[in-house]
Amino acid sequence: MWIISQQAVGKRLLCYYKMCGRFTITLEPAFFQQELDLGSMPSEWIPRYNAAPGQNVPVVKEARNRDVELLRWGLVPRWAKNLSIGYKMINARSETLREKPSFRNAFKQRRCLILADGFYEWQKPAPRVAPKAPYRFILKDGKPFTFAGLWESWLSPDDEMVESCTIITCPPNELVGDVHNRMPVILDGDTCWDWLAELPPSDLQAMLKPYPAEKMAGYPVGQWVNNPRFDNKKCIQPLAV
Repeated sequence: MWIISQQAVGKRLLCYYKMCGRFTITLEPAFFQQELDLGSMPSEWIPRYNAAPGQNVPVVKEARNRDVELLRWGLVPRWAKNLSIGYKMINARSETLREKPSFRNAFKQRRCLILADGFYEWQKPAPRVAPKAPYRFILKDGKPFTFAGLWESWLSPDDEMVESCTIITCPPNELVGDVHNRMPVILDGDTCWDWLAELPPSDLQAMLKPYPAEKMAGYPVGQWVNNPRFDNKKCIQPLAV
């Protein structure tokens, strides 16, 4: 596997996508359950090599039972007229959670953990005619982790209840920053349950920081991940260089 280090890229080439738009959930459910001390797992669980907005992803909403549910990725506020707004709300910036009407109530009352074992970011190439280069980022120890998230429930005009979620992002650490100008807030097994605790807003806000770069690794992958309909092991295979 070709691993990039903090020194591997001399000059940062930032990709100005505003969001973390794809991630992976490839490990066995039992491994997630064991490593994160989770409760029951959904029977509909399927591995995701290219999880995309609008799909159902595994989420924990309560620290008491720690059960995992499947929620639609892309937060749909209670006042929304239709589901389409969720595609604009797959991420929430950590710096403005307490200000944005779409997120401030969820930050107070509906925080969640979104299960993952990797995520993708795209590097903007120097020659602008070249395609953006996708990278996958993981933890060096190979363990699963969670993203800090928020969730909402929305009642459709047809009286269907839809529960949805968003991933909180923050400025990047030194590793991810060589590729992208944002990264998701990562909470591992030692820190994730504090996010669901009844803590002062200042303490919760302090958790929304870049994960230590020295505990992560990243590698380039193929252009398969550009297509949200493509979801198999080819997505996570290291690109030959």
